[in-house]
Order: sequence, then structure tokens, then C-alpha cells
Amino acid sequence: MADPGRPPAGVIRGLVLLGFASVYREGFEVVLFLQSLRLQVGMQVVLLGSLIGLGLTLLVAALNFFSHYRLPYRKMLVLTGILLGGVLVVMVGETVQEMQQAHWLTTTKLLPFDLPDWMNVWFSVYNSVESLTAQALAILFVIGSYFVAEYVQLRRPRHRATALTEGAADTLS
Repeated sequence: MADPGRPPAGVIRGLVLLGFASVYREGFEVVLFLQSLRLQVGMQVVLLGSLIGLGLTLLVAALNFFSHYRLPYRKMLVLTGILLGGVLVVMVGETVQEMQQAHWLTTTKLLPFDLPDWMNVWFSVYNSVESLTAQALAILFVIGSYFVAEYVQLRRPRHRATALTEGAADTLS
């Protein structure tokens, strides 16, 4: 007889397959990135960067496992979400800039002067209406999806529960 607290075997197999596919995809993506980087800057730089990254990862793992410190997972997830939002804004800006360079999108200057080069390189913030509009829409989409998810998860069930209790009170009186 199956344990009622344990998920079915098909669910477990699906989660294992999903985990394997995710790790495999990330590994494949990293290998492609490192191959491209190796062609640009050479093997020594890539090897040194990989060793530094591995060392820092092992340091974080050691601090986590040996100190038995409970990490603030909620705060970490919020910070990760904010950082991913920043990456989204940078990728949108870079994509619009590349489409403008390919003449797939028009370029309409917003300010009478150019933005500093470091803003272009590090944050993909370019002086064009198209780029800044797309980045603003991406930010609004992320923030809007947060509020929609909060409504669906919290407020809508509360409204339904309130309506049900008020309906039950009306039928009793």
C-alpha cells in the first residue's frame, strides 16, 4: 500500500528528470560560454577564472556546512529575484541596442547628449526612446506580475472566504 504522505513514483521520476535536464542544460550553457571566452582571451584566463569560481564555491559550501548556520532563505530568494530583474533589464536593453544596430528598430534619441560609456557597457542603458521604453515595460511587467501573483495567492482566496461567510450568515438570519 502506498504511503499517503509520499508523492507517486511518476512524480518523483518526473522531478528527477527535470533536475537532470536543468543541470545538464546549465552545464552545456557554461561549456559554450567558456569555449567562446577561451577563444577571445586564452586558456590561462579561463582556467584561472574557473579555479577562482570553484574556490569561492567551496568556501561558501564549507561555511554553510561546517558552521551549521541557518541561512535566511527568504531574503536570499528576494535578493536573487531582484538581481534577476536587473539581468532582465540589461538583456532587454542589449537586445534593443542590437536590433537598432541591425536596423530592425529605429533609433530615436531621447536626450540631447549621449550617456556615459560605462552605463552602456555595464547596464545596457542607451539614449534611445525604444531602449528605455522596452526596459521600463520589462520592469513594469515584473512588478505587475508580482502583484497579480500576490492577488491570486492571498487576496482572492480571502475575498472568497469573506463572501462565503457573509453568504452563510445571510442564510442563517
